[in-house]
Amino acid sequence: MKSFSSLTIVLIMPTLLPVCAWALDPQSVDVAGMQFIPTLKVSESYDDNFRQLNKREEASWITTIAPVLALVAEDRNSAYRLTYKGSSQIYHADSDASNTDHRVKLESIMEFTARQRLKLTGEYRKMEDTADTTLATENDKYHVKSIAGVYSYGVEKASNRIDLGANHAELRYDNSGNINAEEERDTTSVNAVWFHRLGGSTTALIEARHTDYDYLLANSPRDNTEDALLVGAVWEATAKTTGKLRVGYEKKNFQRNDVEDLESPMWEIGIDWKPRTYSKFSLSTRQSFDEGDEGSNAIKNTSSSLAWNHGWTYRITSRVFVGYSQQDYEGQNRQDDITNAGANLTYKIRSWLDIGVGYTYIDNNSDADNQGYKRNIYMISLTGSL
Repeated sequence: MKSFSSLTIVLIMPTLLPVCAWALDPQSVDVAGMQFIPTLKVSESYDDNFRQLNKREEASWITTIAPVLALVAEDRNSAYRLTYKGSSQIYHADSDASNTDHRVKLESIMEFTARQRLKLTGEYRKMEDTADTTLATENDKYHVKSIAGVYSYGVEKASNRIDLGANHAELRYDNSGNINAEEERDTTSVNAVWFHRLGGSTTALIEARHTDYDYLLANSPRDNTEDALLVGAVWEATAKTTGKLRVGYEKKNFQRNDVEDLESPMWEIGIDWKPRTYSKFSLSTRQSFDEGDEGSNAIKNTSSSLAWNHGWTYRITSRVFVGYSQQDYEGQNRQDDITNAGANLTYKIRSWLDIGVGYTYIDNNSDADNQGYKRNIYMISLTGSL
């Protein structure tokens, strides 16, 4: 049976440690037997094209206040985490773009026996996007409700084990009138993964996925079901290398007879290489169908990224990244080639306080009229905890 300390780490780590800030070491406060872990990030940035426009760029200084509040509870065989993430963005050049995002997530991990585990997640997000919006003068405003679960059977170090997962999400837009009404949908998905240990730290897998996209717009051309079959592996080949690989085939079956079905090879690959304990290279690549936009029924997205995280001293860490994405809008004569690159430098003032500076560059080279853009973002931030 897994010790509780391992369960707690699984719950805490993904939320509280941003990729570009290794140094911050959040501490907790005991509240009625639960652990309360707050962090706060305050940043000032300059974005020279926050609407991602082709011919008319809109620039602004942006003040962001982003608290994260986590409450973790535990007992002998289970752990629970309630997390709130907020982000208030003040656009000094355009008050209409200013917005506050909210995200609340409840997660649990329960071990019934050494062979049976259940992970449950419920989440609510209320968000606004300023970039790539339907109208160039109004944020895309939406909220998402989702619930997900994964049931695992089998000892984690056994020769064979299986995961059974299910997820349901509801996407609704809060814009005035019928803006973005065609994007509203319910998404229901199930999957099954069989893991087979090959020996050492390498495990092979076979995964089947089924997803149903049900759009609220009557007789929507985007209503479809998506099926995928993948094979792959998860490994820690050496102390320096870890990786996850899934390769297979997927197909979209549209409900309307006048919409052509789509099929394509797909893959999801992620590899981390640590030549030193203080230095890590991360390579990821993916190809899959995303849901449609801008009049397209689906977007075939092929993307790759490479990041280097390095600790120069106890106090100074850095992250350099570059990425490329090719987006093919199915049913349209449009392809977007998106390049992004940037760097972040973090200085650990105290164990509870980091200061960071960063730069991000984005270039969308689109063969559709008025869809290409370039964007530069400069940022300085303070991140603090207890």
